[in-house]
Amino acid sequence: MITRKVKVVDAQARWAEDFQQEQEILHDLLGDIVEGIHHIGSTSVPDLAAKPIIDILLEVSDIEALETQSAKLINIGYVAKGEHGIKGRRYFEKGGDDRTHHLHAFKTGDPHVYRHLAFRDYLKAHPEVREKYAHLKKKTAQDVNGDVVGYREGKSDFVELQLAKAIDWARGSY
Repeated sequence: MITRKVKVVDAQARWAEDFQQEQEILHDLLGDIVEGIHHIGSTSVPDLAAKPIIDILLEVSDIEALETQSAKLINIGYVAKGEHGIKGRRYFEKGGDDRTHHLHAFKTGDPHVYRHLAFRDYLKAHPEVREKYAHLKKKTAQDVNGDVVGYREGKSDFVELQLAKAIDWARGSY
């Protein structure tokens, strides 16, 4: 078994284009159940270093209807991972060990949708936080020699603190 290593790179202009292409594919593929497709995660934030994996938030009208259509996602290279640790989510990965996309699907109105969008928009609006986060991500990936668990743990306190601030900030912004 190959152990994946975290690689954090400087922001790439093509990430927005990669998202737009996948967004069109997903919308065409899933049609009526799609209520929103959002670029989230670090690749959605200009000037933020990131793992080169496009995170996509898919809002659907009916999570069970998505499950009945998961074969369509599998046919274009996604692997279904179920809830993958978050109740109410359906999670898919694309690209195998060299992942290219993470798809996080939630029923419209799920609180996780708001959290993801608030965090993204907060980072976009607060360059000083974005810069600290970029530095932390690069340093942590290096310090843990790319270990996935160590990387996640090394960022968790910062992310939780900034997420709380983002939610408070978003209440006055949306």
